[in-house]
Amino acid sequence: MFEIERIIHTALKEDIGSGDITTLATVPAATSARAELVAKENFVLSGIDVAHRVFTMLDVDVAFEALHGDGDVIESGEVLAWIKGDAHPLLQGERVALNLLQRMCGIATNTAAFVAAVAGTKAVIVDTRKTMPGLRSIDKYSVRMGGGQNHRTSLYDGVLIKENHIAAAGGINAAVTAAKQRVPHTLKVEVETENMDDVHEAVLAGADIIMLDNMTLATMCEAVEFIDGRAVTEASGGVSLDTVAEIAQTGVDLISVGALTHSSRAVDISMLFQ
Repeated sequence: MFEIERIIHTALKEDIGSGDITTLATVPAATSARAELVAKENFVLSGIDVAHRVFTMLDVDVAFEALHGDGDVIESGEVLAWIKGDAHPLLQGERVALNLLQRMCGIATNTAAFVAAVAGTKAVIVDTRKTMPGLRSIDKYSVRMGGGQNHRTSLYDGVLIKENHIAAAGGINAAVTAAKQRVPHTLKVEVETENMDDVHEAVLAGADIIMLDNMTLATMCEAVEFIDGRAVTEASGGVSLDTVAEIAQTGVDLISVGALTHSSRAVDISMLFQ
């Protein structure tokens, strides 16, 4: 909750600054208003409570009635929520509420499409750290609302040895061995591999999770067969809706998709005064 408060506070400060001169100049003080949030397309809802908090942070007396919950499938034309209160905070919070809500719904909707594409396989769709700076908590929340799962949150809560770590450490074995000696037993060690030689070394080094990065489908199948359950397998690199189903058929456990958070299109939602 602290992160949500920070995000909203920063966004409101950025948008309102020293004051909303348009509202102050055109709308008399103490004017009451009633508005609705309306879906302009089909999507998966995420962030309705965030939108609610935007308005109550500006005025605790604003009434907000959510008609749907996060994770719901919304159809174009549906009303998401009613908002009632002083017109000034409603106008001042409109753009921040919509910006956050539209982004969050876009991520949830995109995630749901990837999840649907791998239905019937054992593959789980997960996100990456390719989030909007400062918005990671709501980006990753929205992935969950779309039916995906979260990869590590940040650098502090998981070991992921990538190509530059491997180069600096002197190889996969050296890097994995050093990590296992240093981190607590409660943390799993993941290592990125690019070819079968890397995969062999990662297995021998005792990696808990092996990332199969930018491999062909044939190489991925070979890697999954060789690993044979000795480590969790994760496919990564350039995954799209056009390729994710074929990747899932290789038998990998996880498919990480950076596009969930760095390339999801914001959905279309309007706030209309009644």
